[in-house]
Amino acid sequence: MGEFGSGKSQLCHTLCVTANTNPQTSGRGQKLVGKINPIIFVDTENTFRPERVHQIAEARGLDHEEIMKKIFICRIHNSAQLEAVIKNLGKYIEQYKAKLVIIDSIISLHRAEYSGRETLSERQQRLNIMLHKLVRLAEIYNVAIVYTNQVQSIPDIPFGTVDPTRAAGGNIIAHASTYRIFLRKAGCNRIAIMLDSPHHAYGQVKFTISEGGVQDVEVEKVSSSSTSNNESGW
Repeated sequence: MGEFGSGKSQLCHTLCVTANTNPQTSGRGQKLVGKINPIIFVDTENTFRPERVHQIAEARGLDHEEIMKKIFICRIHNSAQLEAVIKNLGKYIEQYKAKLVIIDSIISLHRAEYSGRETLSERQQRLNIMLHKLVRLAEIYNVAIVYTNQVQSIPDIPFGTVDPTRAAGGNIIAHASTYRIFLRKAGCNRIAIMLDSPHHAYGQVKFTISEGGVQDVEVEKVSSSSTSNNESGW
């Protein structure tokens, strides 16, 4: 979760590429591992860009055409359609033999259609049904399900005391998530904060967004340094 521009969609695009690469290598040394596992990308904000996947794959020395063949895009236009897709998601996981499901984002449509306190209860109930369906699907089919979430500002918090941003969706989304990572801007870089994990300590790490997608800051520095040396004739 995170505010606009914090890197949520960029992380999703990077996952589309790295989900099938060897975790023992990094940067341009990554290699595809055996058969490429299919990925289902549920797009509720029109954020998926195939050209970005091509760019990330080429920057990492991977075959972007083979990766794109295994990414199945589902564009969603309203909350009812999203609920129907998640209700039947098990059928699509079996059909495509998917190993990763990405939803970007989980709450944007419900947040837009169910505005105001009078609709809050119904919105939360609908979100609760969807999220618990996703939890069951992850267990039954042994797939990884990644979804992004938006944040909202709390106006009555005094300025400068604590961070006024809170995850949209409240405790419903928090309780249904195994891992919760908060992304935020830090100048030209980004910071990822582990908020909740069953076996990771609370902590944070700095990362950057480049042609190769989401990367560790140190890896990007080494890559930039190598490029400069090559261009200068070293």
